[in-house]
Amino acid sequence: MRVLLAFARIGFLDMLAYRLRYYTGVINYFISVTVYYFIYKAVFTANPGFGGFRFDEMITYVTVGWIIRSLYYNNIDWDLAMEIQEGKIAMSMMRPVNLPLTYIGKALGEAAFRSILLSVPTSLVLALVFPVNGPASGAHFAAFLLSLAGSIILVTSINFIIGACALSLTSIQGLLRFKFWMQELLSGLLVPLALFPPPLRALSAVLPFEHIGYTPMMIYLGKISWESIARTMALELVWVAVLLWFGNWFWNRLSRSITIHGG
Repeated sequence: MRVLLAFARIGFLDMLAYRLRYYTGVINYFISVTVYYFIYKAVFTANPGFGGFRFDEMITYVTVGWIIRSLYYNNIDWDLAMEIQEGKIAMSMMRPVNLPLTYIGKALGEAAFRSILLSVPTSLVLALVFPVNGPASGAHFAAFLLSLAGSIILVTSINFIIGACALSLTSIQGLLRFKFWMQELLSGLLVPLALFPPPLRALSAVLPFEHIGYTPMMIYLGKISWESIARTMALELVWVAVLLWFGNWFWNRLSRSITIHGG
């Protein structure tokens, strides 16, 4: 835990060098929610009960979805790939600490930084402009925060595994793009998973992506029962444990044979 907190602090301080770009991030997220607002306004005008949501619930879903995305998003897959390709990973591997743990710590530090400089300002701006509902109850909000903590670890674990693939691949650009759009779609950010056709919904239910966004958002809205909340959060916890273990195993497996060129 001490190592994790130390690297979380490093990750937080590293983000201070790029803090100005998060002001533009507030604008980007505001534009994204605005586009969805007018799309769903037209949809609900024609079909008021679209997807089992009310209009205010759908706008809350979209708004909260983009707010939490500003929190769980990170680039450790790209950072790890660049360290490997540039040979800088040799210095990181020489440290007497677990390398996956250092990246998890940095991602948590980045999440803490994003929560202050991006998520909170974005929440304030969006809440002032759009009809955003509060959580279904205090208990739902507590469960939402717990699920959101799990989503941060899920994204971090997936990103680390993707970045580690650079040990075996010449370039992971295509893999990064594939992971990005899979995550955006199957997390329920672009479209609520309740609107998916049954075969695709069944597929998404066995993957970890829906616990990144869809699960916390549905908990926030109170759209699922407490029995379902307990079941989905237990499954989310299982995915967190599995991906953390697999990421560590995957790294140890691939890094047994690595050659660093250059000086």
